[in-house]
Amino acid sequence: MRSHLFPSVLFLCCATLVAQDQASSTAPKVHASALGFTYSLPSDWDVVDAQPALPVVKQQAEQNATSEDEKKGVACVQVDLTARRGDPASVVVIVTLPFDCFGQTMTDKDLPGFAVGAAEGLKQSFDISDPVYGSYTLGSHYLWIERAQGIPKNSPSSHYTVEIACGLLKKGAVCWMAMAADDTSLQAFEHGTVSLDGEPATALVPADAFAKKPS
Repeated sequence: MRSHLFPSVLFLCCATLVAQDQASSTAPKVHASALGFTYSLPSDWDVVDAQPALPVVKQQAEQNATSEDEKKGVACVQVDLTARRGDPASVVVIVTLPFDCFGQTMTDKDLPGFAVGAAEGLKQSFDISDPVYGSYTLGSHYLWIERAQGIPKNSPSSHYTVEIACGLLKKGAVCWMAMAADDTSLQAFEHGTVSLDGEPATALVPADAFAKKPS
């Protein structure tokens, strides 16, 4: 399965969505996904309703798709949560790909290609520098993570720390992305409590996520 093809489109959708001016509401303490996970953010984050813009973004992405896998991925991808905090705004986006819609199931060996594709997709909207990579486990789940410095192509005076963590659940693939304008927002993203497939809750990103593993 060429799982590295469509994540770039997936995050192009997200980058377009979060750039738009949307109505927001007070963030819930815990976001529960039908895909089988929960994730929490502090109450000073505002949830953004991205759904009205999603069909237009998907249509644009489908026009740029170069394979049937990409087109199917764009059609199936869901924006589970978009939240903002502060001014300049830091943004957290959670994107999922249900396996029952996509028609294929991924395994851990597919995750690096899927996640690298997601990270590469950011380069369409950001100038990315100083990337660092890591991998870790949360319970029985293997996650891949990247952190980099990002400057939006349409706003060169803005500077963000961009972080992406991707993993596989029983029902689908999920990526959490943060565009953090300050360290407080980055810490909130990483320390957000997550439960995967009903396993005990823990921080999304452990302190040693970027530590080099013994060879």
